[in-house]
Amino acid sequence: MPPPIRVEIEPYSATWPELAHQEIELLSNAFGTRVGSIHHIGSTSIHGLAAKPVIDLMAVAHDLDLLDVALPELDRLSFRGWGELEITGRRYFTKDTDTGKRMVQLHCFAQGSPHVERHLAFRDYLRAHPDIASDYETEKRRCAALFPDNSHSYSDCKAEWIIDAEAAAVRWYREQQTIESNP
Repeated sequence: MPPPIRVEIEPYSATWPELAHQEIELLSNAFGTRVGSIHHIGSTSIHGLAAKPVIDLMAVAHDLDLLDVALPELDRLSFRGWGELEITGRRYFTKDTDTGKRMVQLHCFAQGSPHVERHLAFRDYLRAHPDIASDYETEKRRCAALFPDNSHSYSDCKAEWIIDAEAAAVRWYREQQTIESNP
């Protein structure tokens, strides 16, 4: 398990999408055809939302076992692998700056994993519902105040809020997909 990092909530930065895009380009080249898509997820993908300045990315692989072939490339790009890290069917990687500050978290799932839908639903739900995104920011700030020096405890603190919001997000996301497929 990666060591906990200090929790620093920063105002939204317009540089986050560009940083995500840069990392996605590097990862796309490293993964090649093993990965169908790479998404910017997490708080830094929600315009206007304050967040830890750590870019969360999600790669959707055709087959997770094929990602093992790309591990030397990920290592070359300074990503460190942590295995499933408490989520069955995930491959989790982190990338830190030269000074040791966390920069990117990469979550890899196989195509068809329910975790793919969950992450995309949560992101899109917060983008479409600024009031709920604001509530999430309030929860993040509350948990950061309680656990400023331990990102693991911070994550545990906001987990119940996220679980409830994700349930609503997945319902909303599925409704949106039904509407889009039946115009």
